[in-house]
Amino acid sequence: AHPTWNMGAKITIDSASLMNKGFEMIEACHLFQVKPSQVDVVVHPQSTVHSMVEYCDGSVLAQLGHTNMYLPILNALAYPERFDNKFPSLNLAEMGRLEFAQPDREKFPCLNYAYEAAEKGGSMPAAMNAANEIAVASFLAGQISFPRIAEIIRTVMDEHTLLTHPD
Repeated sequence: AHPTWNMGAKITIDSASLMNKGFEMIEACHLFQVKPSQVDVVVHPQSTVHSMVEYCDGSVLAQLGHTNMYLPILNALAYPERFDNKFPSLNLAEMGRLEFAQPDREKFPCLNYAYEAAEKGGSMPAAMNAANEIAVASFLAGQISFPRIAEIIRTVMDEHTLLTHPD
């Protein structure tokens, strides 16, 4: 689940815990007004598929690009238009195989916490995010172990008083 390009210490840790996938799932729910149960997370080691949408007929449209976020961000900023970019086209023949796997949710509980926070809504995603920010900062400072990140998030979510309509 580690990124295949340098994204900085915080996002590297979020990738290692799969919290980044949880954040992306929550973002997709808000952007496309869908329920968390309608968003599937898969692990893709090649990092060339940046997003996929399954249509009602079962067909899937995927956005493929180089192993950086330049093109997905450019597409989001230009939408609904398309801008030229400076990068060479993706060579599908050189790319080879595309692999996908289901994430191990027992080994990576942060993804479950993100689904839970998205389902509960209200202030829970913010509480989860705040707990993750503090826990990851503590890990990066050498104050806690990696497994403690998930434990801290779980504790905060368990103790958080949910505000269903936060101001």
